[in-house]
Order: sequence, then structure tokens, then C-alpha cells
Amino acid sequence: MGMQKPSIPKGTRDFGRKETAERNYIFDTIKAVFRTFGYVQIETPAMENLSTLLGKYGDEGDKLLFRILNSGDAFAKADLSADGPSITRQVCEKGLRYDLTVPFARYVVQHREEIAMPFRRFQMQPVWRADRPQKGRYREFWQCDADVIGSTSQINELELVQIVDNVFKRLDINVLIKINNRKVLTGLAEIAGFPDKVTDITVAIDKIDKIGLDAVKEEMLQRGLTPEAVEVIEPVLLLSGDTAGKIARMRNLMNGGSASGIVSQTGLKGLDELEELFGFISVAGIRSAVEIDLSLARGLNYYTGAIFEVKACDFPIGSICGGGRYDNLTGIFGMPGLSGVGISFGADRIYDVLKGLDKFPASLGSSTTLLFANMDAAVVPYLIPVAAALRAEGISCEIYPDTGKLKKQFDYAGRQGIPFISIVGSDEMSSNMVNIKNLATGDQRQFDREDVKNIKNFLQN
Repeated sequence: MGMQKPSIPKGTRDFGRKETAERNYIFDTIKAVFRTFGYVQIETPAMENLSTLLGKYGDEGDKLLFRILNSGDAFAKADLSADGPSITRQVCEKGLRYDLTVPFARYVVQHREEIAMPFRRFQMQPVWRADRPQKGRYREFWQCDADVIGSTSQINELELVQIVDNVFKRLDINVLIKINNRKVLTGLAEIAGFPDKVTDITVAIDKIDKIGLDAVKEEMLQRGLTPEAVEVIEPVLLLSGDTAGKIARMRNLMNGGSASGIVSQTGLKGLDELEELFGFISVAGIRSAVEIDLSLARGLNYYTGAIFEVKACDFPIGSICGGGRYDNLTGIFGMPGLSGVGISFGADRIYDVLKGLDKFPASLGSSTTLLFANMDAAVVPYLIPVAAALRAEGISCEIYPDTGKLKKQFDYAGRQGIPFISIVGSDEMSSNMVNIKNLATGDQRQFDREDVKNIKNFLQN
């Protein structure tokens, strides 16, 4: 047999030193902001029991679950004369997690005795989906979620908006934060006279950015709405102006002012919630643009209140962050009535935006600040304590391990992006000095070997 060329599964990626440093910059920024709002980090296992995952993401989602074969010879005990799905159930009892929300719900129910409510948690871990890989869609990708559960107050929604604002200001990305409320969408279906077609209506209007108003109207008719119903919905999609004006016009429509004359209590409640949230936002000193977008309809199945979506203003890409409120996350595990609200940052898309706008700090790629050249084996014992003293001060340094030609060591520093090099020979040793050169500027200085403070200043300025 010939040597097999190494490869990785389709839809997965290796991250080299540079990508990992850039990704950590994103994760560390998000983490730091979460912590300033009192969110605590938890982690859950890569695999969950299949019974935890199945039936939580709809039929489509169930198909995308990666299943894990039972250990040992999984097929030995199975009844192989059964149908496919039943064989699968016999040989796979576990699966890789599909998102972080269902494991979070499981965690809360399982650990409810030790959790103080409201519980604010964040989680940054990979998830797996057996999707067809394509550009920007992977089978393994990271999610960064923050949720607060056990409180219905909209102060929680406000804080999520503030978190988004803070994160993207720190990353230097201009964003537009769009907000809607699921109850307003329900109300819209009610005043249109089709209360059972909320999903049909929202799936259609969610495409307005992509296909335009006329195509959306056409799709609503194809989904079984009447021209009269479409006439009720159309003015909502054309609303413009400031928040107060949008809410006032919507209030009038929900209060019997539409072509149908129907009143929707649910819709009015949703408008009350939006008004309260935008009241909070107006005094919070938020720097990003925030607007009501009544066509926003993401993740309908479980959102019951506020819905958020965040778009980058200066770079063409889908939403880079989104979320909303759900009233019954833990009900599926037998603990009903816990309301929560959460958001998820799209790490891969944020990475693409930072890359596209060239916003990553230049210094991320290098891990070592100072390389001690190895000219002469006799010098190494002299260098070891200097390197140790600098590391104790938080300066990253390495001693080139093999004695050899200087050119090779300079090449290494260049390839690794190491900014400083120290070349110490017998002269420096006899006078107890170290010699350090800034490779970018050519500036070269000599220091007493014990003078860690000044060496550190030179390396950091």
C-alpha cells in the first residue's frame, strides 16, 4: 500500500496559528463583554443522548444530527432484519450536539437545585450539523451564545442590545441592530384574518430584503392568503420613519384601524413590549444604530417575544448575530414556565467581516517577542536565567535550540514574526550584558543582564 495523503472530513477546517490567534481575539472580546454584564461561562459535552436532541429541531433538523455508533460491536446485538430507522435507533444512542440551546435547557433542568434564578450563562463551543458543505456553511462550527433564563423583564433584552453594541464597538465594526416582536407578527396574522398562517406570512415577509415587495405579495397569495389579507399586511411592510411613529401607526392597525377592522390583543401586547424596550434603549447611551423592523421573523418556532438581528453596515454578509425571547425553553424537559432571552454571535461571519475590512490588530500573529540566538553552546547556560526572568515578567521569549548559522536563526525569526533578537557572545558574557535588536527598526541596545525592568520597557515600546 502507498502512503495515504492526510485529509480531514468535508465541511471541517484546521485553524493555523494565525487563524487561531484571530479567532481567539473575537472570542476573548465577546467573553470580556459578557463578563461585564455578569454572565458566567458553562460547557456541556460534545455528545448528548439522542433522546435529548431528537424532536427538538423539526424533521429537517433531525436529519442533520450526527449520530454516534455505540461502542464495541454495535451491530452484534442489533436486529438487522428491521427497517433502517429502527436499526439506527438500536446501534446509536448518542449524537453530537446540533446547537447550544437544547443542551442549555437540559443543563438548567438537570442542575436546577444548584442554579440561582435568573441564571445568566454564556457558552462558546463547536456544534455539528450533517449539512451539505458549501461556501460559509460548515459541518463543524463554533457558536457563542448568551442567555438569561428565569426572568421576563425586558431589562434583559436591553442588556443583550448593550452587549451587542459593546462587542462590535470593541471590534470596530459598524452594525445595525434590528428588533421586532413575535407577538406583533402573530397580531399581523390575526388582523389579516389568518391567525393559523403566522408561519406562512412570516416566511414570506422574511424574504423582503432578498426578493422585494411584489415577490413577497405573490408568495403570500401562493401560500393561501387572500388579496384582502395581503392588503392588510402591505402597509406594515412599507412603514418608515422613527420608532415612535412606527409604533403609533401599528397600534392603530392592531386596534381595528386596518382594512379588516379586526382588533388583536396579542399584537397590542407586542407593541407595548417594543415601546418599553425602546424606552430603555433611548436612555442607555447605545452607539450603534437600532431600529424596529417589522418584517424581521427569524427562528419562529420558539421565539415568543423580542426578536433581534444584527447586520454589518460596511460589509455585504448575512446577519452576524441574532436571537430572541422564548417563553418555554425548558418545557420540553418537564420544567414549564421558565422564560428566557438569548443571542448568538456568528463567529465565522464576524471573522469574515474583520478579515474583509482588515480590522484584526497587526500584532496577533506572533506569540514570541524575543528570540535568543544560539551562537555558541557555551552561552546557553548564561541565557537560560535571563529568559526565565523575562518570562516571569510576562514577556514571551525562546532560546533557539540548536547551535548554528546566524542566517538560519534570522530567517526563523522572520518566518515566525518575532520582532526582537538577542545575540550574545563571549564579550557580552564577560561583561554580564545582553544585546537586543529591534528587527523592524534596526535599533540595537545593550543591557545589564539583571536589568529586567529596562529590557521589558525596550521590548514593549
